[in-house]
Amino acid sequence: MKELKILYLYPDLLELYGDYGNIQVLKYRLEKRGFKAIIDKYCINDDAPDFNSYDLVFAGGGADNEQSILSKDLIKYKDDIKKAVQSGVFFLLICGAYQLFGKYYKGVEGNIVNGLAVFDYYTEAIEDRKKRCIGNIVISANLNGKETKVIGFENHGGQTFDINTSFGKVLYGNGNKFGDSQEGFMTENVIATYLHGPLLSKNPEVADYIIKYCLDRKYNENLILEKLDDTFETLCRNQLLEIFKDSQ
Repeated sequence: MKELKILYLYPDLLELYGDYGNIQVLKYRLEKRGFKAIIDKYCINDDAPDFNSYDLVFAGGGADNEQSILSKDLIKYKDDIKKAVQSGVFFLLICGAYQLFGKYYKGVEGNIVNGLAVFDYYTEAIEDRKKRCIGNIVISANLNGKETKVIGFENHGGQTFDINTSFGKVLYGNGNKFGDSQEGFMTENVIATYLHGPLLSKNPEVADYIIKYCLDRKYNENLILEKLDDTFETLCRNQLLEIFKDSQ
């Protein structure tokens, strides 16, 4: 039986807005197709994980306080994480985790939380705590040459700069900063985004993009994934898209 190994980083600290649902969706969609999902969790003080032994690494969102706590732990694995990214391990990073993989996060008080600097972007919070990029968001993402509408919920005061390859073009909402035309960061094996919700429950095509990439890489095959019945998800998506369109 083909299997994927998934590492869930800091589930006790990075789990805003149902981000754990992303793990549940991946597991469900793998098992419905006859694949096995092996899910390990890593928390502070656990034994050091071997990042290169995993097919997918996931980390969710967290507030400033959580980021400050775990950044000191995460920085210990900076070189190992960079090697894993370079070797093709897939990383799905939501909100706070997205920020931590950049150069730094500058808080409202001017405090600097060092990032891993795996990527060149950086994030700075605006001084007014009441001003946030918050609400529903829709972007257009290119997944294997197909333009796909991706739906989510954003809630961030941090403004992210110096993105060279975004996750998608903003159709509705803010994106990386107020009024931005681009949202998130993406390479072949990395999706970093502010979209909560959880992301994958609203966007099965994104889940399948990740699953196919990981299976193809691991088994050196160009697998054609069995289609699942996404009727319910499609109806929900269409209704949400209509609501967002009408509110513009």
